[in-house]
This record gives sequence, C-alpha cells and structure tokens, in this order.
Amino acid sequence: MRIIKIKNKIKKFNKVLSIEGDKSLSIRWALIASQSEYKSKSVNLLLSEDVINTLKCLRKLGVKIKMRKNFCEIDGVGLNGFKYKKNLILDAGNSGTLGRLLMGLLTHSKKAIKLKGDKSLSKRDFFRIIKPLKKFGAEFESNIGKLPITIRGTDNPNPIIYNERRGSAQVKSSIMLAALNTYGETIIKSKKSRNHSELLFKHLKLPIKVFKKKNYDLIKIKGKKKIPSINYKIPADISSSAFFIVLTILSKNSSLLIKNVNVNPSRTGVISILKKMGANIIFKNHKIYKGERKADIIVKSSKKLKSINCPSKLNSGAIDEFLVIFLVAAKAKGVSYFKDLGELDQKESPRLKWGAKILNMMGVKIVKTKNSIKIFGNPNLKINKKIIIKNYLKDHRVFMTCVIAALSFDGNSIWKIYDKDSVKTSFPNFLNIIKDLKK
Repeated sequence: MRIIKIKNKIKKFNKVLSIEGDKSLSIRWALIASQSEYKSKSVNLLLSEDVINTLKCLRKLGVKIKMRKNFCEIDGVGLNGFKYKKNLILDAGNSGTLGRLLMGLLTHSKKAIKLKGDKSLSKRDFFRIIKPLKKFGAEFESNIGKLPITIRGTDNPNPIIYNERRGSAQVKSSIMLAALNTYGETIIKSKKSRNHSELLFKHLKLPIKVFKKKNYDLIKIKGKKKIPSINYKIPADISSSAFFIVLTILSKNSSLLIKNVNVNPSRTGVISILKKMGANIIFKNHKIYKGERKADIIVKSSKKLKSINCPSKLNSGAIDEFLVIFLVAAKAKGVSYFKDLGELDQKESPRLKWGAKILNMMGVKIVKTKNSIKIFGNPNLKINKKIIIKNYLKDHRVFMTCVIAALSFDGNSIWKIYDKDSVKTSFPNFLNIIKDLKK
C-alpha cells in the first residue's frame, strides 16, 4: 500500500504542460476500431490501467493489437467478428466505461462470456446497462445487477426504442454499440450527456442522426454498416487537466498553459463552473478534429473567488470534476450550492460522500444531503493539522483531489494519502507533473 506525504504548499509556477490522451476517447477508439474490417492507428493513446484493460479484453476476443513507442495499431475483426474460446472471462478492472460499453458489443456474442471487475467496480450498478441490452435479445446472469455478469448474446438482435433518463453517456454509448450490429433502426431518447460516441459515429459516416431538443437528444442509428479505419491523434484529457487548472487557480502568482486539450462542450462544464466562480481561464487556438473540439487552455491564479449556486444543467459536463471543484468552493467567498448530484455516488467510490468527508477534514463547514452539498467557503482558510486519507476504494480522483488540496491551502498541514498507485487508472503521469511544477 504505497503512501504519499505532503507537508509543503506549492510555490508559484509558470509552466507549459502536455497532458496524456483523453480516457473516454481512448477507450471508445479501441472498441470501435475493433469493429472495423481494417487497420486503425492511434497516437497519444492514454496508457492508463483502464485503457490497457480495454486492449487486454479485445485481445482475448481475438483482436490483433500492436503497441509501438509512439502509436497503437488495431487490426479490426469487423462487426460480430470476435473469436474466442468457451468459458471466456473478461476483466474490466476499475473501468465502468470499459465494462458498460463492452457489454454493448457483446449482445451478439456467440458463446457465453463472463465479465468481472475489481472490488470498486463490482459495487457499481450495471442493471442500467442490462435493462436496455435485454431488449436487443441478449441474456444476462448477475448478482442483482452487479458484476460478475454472464452475457449470452443473440443471433438476431432486435432494434430497440429506449428512454435513457439518467444522463449517462455510458448507457447511451453501450446501446449505440449494440445498435451497430443490429439490423434496422434503434432510437434512443437520451438525457443530455457526453457526446463523444455520437461525434465519432458521425466522423465515420455511420448512419446516425441526432436531433437536439431542449432537455434531451433523440438519436437514431441504423446498424450493420461496415466501419472504416479510424486513425486518431487523441487530444489531452480535460478531466485530468482540471486538477492542474484548479491547482493554478488556488496558487498565488501562478500561470499554466495546457496544450491540445479536448474541449468538447459536453465535457467543459468544469470550465463553465470555475469561470462563474471568478477563475481566469482562456481557450486559444480552437480547432475541430474528427468532430471534436480541441484548444490550448491558459489559466492564471485567481485572487477573488466567489460562491456559486451551480445550475444542474452543468452537472453532466462536470461529473468527473466535482471533487476538485469543491476545493475551489472551499476557498470562495460565500456559500456554494451543488444539487442533483446523485450520479456522483455511481462512480469508483461514493464521491459525494468522499467530497464531504475531505472538506470536513479540512475544517470546511458543509451541509450534505443524499444528492446535494452546501459548502461554506472561507478565502482565508488555513489547515493546521494532520489529515489521513485511506479506504476510499482506490478512487483515482479522490487521490488526486487530496494531492491538490494538500498543495493549495495555507497552514501547517501534513497530508498522508494512501494508495498512490490509484492514479494509474486514468492519469499515470500525474505525480510526475506535480514534481515538475514544484521544481
């Protein structure tokens, strides 16, 4: 159990950063490339545990993958082209994105496949995926919707109509991947969420139509079209970038340029929230790449932060960044209110609970309900005690949030944070960048 101790607040810095590839795009690229009948190449693929587990699962399904120093190449097997032995077990590790999206590709699997995950993932809800995929005709055996799950595909999947009410990009994307291998038109009425899958489908000229309504998107997909090769230089992950954006905001006399970041509007809720709180953040060098938006992000220290009554409509675009947003609220003037956050407890750990716990340890007054939190900010907050963080189900974002907190707040605090290897899930280079900023 590897531990990191942090005693000293970070000094001012002025740096240029290149962040590793976007995790959501890395996993989606690999899964969809496996369904092509051609070779696909990716540059800047995130080599985190989640993505490595994706490649391991695909290899077990008969997909040939070559890793080179600067790129990854996948030799696709085509729709319904997976080849594997009986009694196959696939391990999604800690990745909800991998586990849930992979299930969509397995609705046509010829033999039963068992899907498992680590302790954290095995506590998360997969019934939300089982429910729509059953409509295609696949069969599932599970422990009340939890991993491990045995999947028995169908030879003749049916197109479905499904109302996705949670705003879950994973549920929506799983249905979309199942629809790729299904004759006819599948229709999804989906609450607003990340749209990486839709953009990738459009870029590949797959038969998809997206009708944007006020509160939902209507998505129509016609399946069984051959998928072309996907050559992709994956932009930097904005969720990973957010930790260093917040570190800069909370540090004195500091600035940061983060290059080539995925700034898809469905992912930039964190930026919108932070700017409403007075953060100094600018996008430069905007470009459209494979349907996605990317830009350089310039951020500077913020002298006066203000509280926010956070609009719920921004939640889906910031769902992975709320823990670190809470740190900004802790230093803002006034009371910040975040509501409709029940989805946070469907992540690697119950993150709303952990967000409240971390703030309490720091000495921040909060009021928490089942799906909301009020944070009573204190611009002059100083932490003068020892804080120990452990038993958080090795949630990578809990770990990184605590590191940022330890480096950002005045006082004589000593932070002892367990399970430093948790960052391998999404951001293996996180602590190396921290070291570089401290030089």
